[in-house]
Amino acid sequence: MPEQEEFTLEEVNAKLPELRALVAAQLSHRATIQDKLASLGELTEEIPDDFGVQPGDSSAVRALKAELAILVSAYHRGWQEVEALGAVVKDPRIGLVDFYGRVDGKLVWLCWKYGEEEVAYYHALDEGFSGRKAIGQSLRQRLLN
Repeated sequence: MPEQEEFTLEEVNAKLPELRALVAAQLSHRATIQDKLASLGELTEEIPDDFGVQPGDSSAVRALKAELAILVSAYHRGWQEVEALGAVVKDPRIGLVDFYGRVDGKLVWLCWKYGEEEVAYYHALDEGFSGRKAIGQSLRQRLLN
């Protein structure tokens, strides 16, 4: 595993205003893509695996496929912006991201989900969202100092 940048709780929480805006935009983009995919499905009676133009595609289908290709590309770039902040995207459907951090000398995930006011949870690298542990006041002081 390549060496990853580690963050303190304070550093991650300082990134949250920008992160929150990026993730909100991503969730909105995802909803738009889903709506467009539903429209495409209504026109074609199935949702294609890619957005390449096929013989027999109507002009409406061609236009929708072109729009979806642009939207999906922008969506992928948006998550790359999130990752450029040092985050690891865990679940783009709900805006779940983790940052590498340390708790009591052990490498952990500092865990944040869209809608949370601050990073208030962590979990071991081999645990997922269901293994989150609250960052209590005692641990918070150790992480910040």
